[in-house]
Amino acid sequence: MPETMDGIVNINGDSVQALEIIILTTLITLLPSLVIMCSSFTRYIITLSFLRNAMGTQQTPPNMVLVGVALFLTLFTMGPVIDQVNQVAYQPYINEEIGQDEFFDLAQEPLKEFMLRNTEPSSLNMYCDLSQLERPGDQEAAVDLPLRTIIPAFITTELKHAFEIGFYLYIPFLLLDIIVASTLMSMGMVMLPPSMISTPFKLLLFISINGWEMVFSTLVQTVN
Repeated sequence: MPETMDGIVNINGDSVQALEIIILTTLITLLPSLVIMCSSFTRYIITLSFLRNAMGTQQTPPNMVLVGVALFLTLFTMGPVIDQVNQVAYQPYINEEIGQDEFFDLAQEPLKEFMLRNTEPSSLNMYCDLSQLERPGDQEAAVDLPLRTIIPAFITTELKHAFEIGFYLYIPFLLLDIIVASTLMSMGMVMLPPSMISTPFKLLLFISINGWEMVFSTLVQTVN
């Protein structure tokens, strides 16, 4: 009988271990998506894509460069959040001071606070209504909301901010296109593509105002 009981215990132990491995593998698979959706990466990559299209440089800089720049800007802005998660959750967990469930609860709080600081109340209230949850009165109450409500509200706000920044980036380059197209039409050079003439002037304007530093500093400063 004890052998049978031991066998049952071992089987249950193996089942629990296998379940933990499956959950851990799933989390690792979803980690890139979580990093993109729970950080400022979305705002950065969309803004940089708008900038490239506005300049009319086609595939320059290439997608790999834009993704790399967005990733490192994300690491720069998310540094305080990562340090806080390390201090309040990861270090106590590896020191066996807290369990796995408590680790996930503590690790969520700094991430929630970051996302809520960069989430518009209207977006958060909309997803609270869709989830049939009570609208939070302030940020402290909003921290208690589940991630399934905070993350889509955060993404919606990030998309809005990215498109707003992209719109403002388009305006000076659009004005150059209009000026060049009007000049060519007045000179009767209708067959000459305006983009062929305006692109060098766009590059000259962007370089003369130190555009990359201006864009990067503006993007970082827009993240709270």
